[in-house]
Order: sequence, then structure tokens, then C-alpha cells
Amino acid sequence: MTHFDPEIHHRRSIRLRGYDYASSDWYFITLCTQNRKRIFGRVVDGKMILNSCGRIVENEWLQTPLIRREVEIDLFVVMPDHFHAIVITDGSYNRTLHQQEISNNIALQRKPKSLSSLVSGFKSAVTRKINQIFVTNSISVWQRNYYEHIIRNEDDLRFIRDYLINNPAKWSCDRENNL
Repeated sequence: MTHFDPEIHHRRSIRLRGYDYASSDWYFITLCTQNRKRIFGRVVDGKMILNSCGRIVENEWLQTPLIRREVEIDLFVVMPDHFHAIVITDGSYNRTLHQQEISNNIALQRKPKSLSSLVSGFKSAVTRKINQIFVTNSISVWQRNYYEHIIRNEDDLRFIRDYLINNPAKWSCDRENNL
């Protein structure tokens, strides 16, 4: 087994340096399955057909704004080997709550949430439920990291929404999906 050696293994963050991911913003996120295994269903005639694992991903994502009041969800799509979503975070929610609790001399109960804590919690919940279905603790559902893009303007948002809507229909056109 190879141990981590910082002189050899240079991990580079793909995050925007200096950006506060707990701030209010719109994000486009992509989470991929471990080894890009197609465990969430299949695409048939340009439509995504979710299996039980895919339905878990969908249901957990729909629970996100109920669990985390500082988050809203926009369009999302579950694909056979990945998940795309537009998520809106409201960092001001946390600051307002913090100020109110301090003024009431109440201990802070809800800490600010970052995009990474949202993704981590979502991935953990999905993994736990999928492992319950297969009665195992060893299925690695997700790759270690995730892709994020800060949505900068209306044109960017429109492009990403179109991409999500058309993702299943374009599945068969992607060479990587036909291997």
C-alpha cells in the first residue's frame, strides 16, 4: 500500500481560490459514481429510467431544501453514472440567524453551511440508503470529489439548464457512453 507523501502526491484543489463557498450564490454541481459505474438506471430512447438506486438519489435531492433551509434546488438530472444539479445557497440566512441568536444571548445552534458540507451530507445519505438496500457497508457509490461551477449570469444559467434538460437525449451521442 502506498502512503500519502506530500513530496510526491500533490493534490490540487479545483475550487476557486479565495471564494467563500458558504456565501449566497447559484452553483452547478456534478457528482460522479465511483469508477463511473452505471448504478442509477439507464437511458432508453433519450429518457432516463431510474432504478431503485437512482430513485434514492432523486428522493434525497428533493429532501435537500427540507433538511437545509438555507438551500433551494433548481433543475437536476440523475444519469446512469452521475448527477447534475443547480443549487442556490443563501449564506445570508446563516448570518441573519447568527445575529438574531447573539442578540437573544442564545448559543449558536446552526452553523453556516458551505457547498461542500451540502454535497458531503447528500453523498453520505445516498450511500447509506443504497448500502441498506444491498445490506452491505462496503459499496462506494461516489467518487471522492465533485465538480462545481459558480453560475455567473443569466446566460450561464440558461446554458446550464438547457444542458441538464437535454442530457438524457444526448447520452447516446457521447462516445464515452458507448464503450
